[in-house]
Amino acid sequence: MSKPFDMELFLAGVLAGSHATRQRHLKQAKLIQAEIAKRWQRETPWAWQRKHMAWFLNHRTKHCSEATRYYYLLTIRLLARRLDSSWTFNL
Repeated sequence: MSKPFDMELFLAGVLAGSHATRQRHLKQAKLIQAEIAKRWQRETPWAWQRKHMAWFLNHRTKHCSEATRYYYLLTIRLLARRLDSSWTFNL
């Protein structure tokens, strides 16, 4: 039996800011993880490719407001930094 992936532990090293900001990033990262797992069966960020996060930004947030899309972009950049990748994302 495997343990569920702990997103809070994964992002602990790169999370900064107020408590509310950290909680928002964690909530959004868990939602991103769930959507990618549902679409591509990739459970952990270590298995993700750039295309997975770009898909989330382009397709899952297209009906969101610009402000919401921006906050998801910040969370995705945080995930990319934690993965130590050179991926860049724009809206």
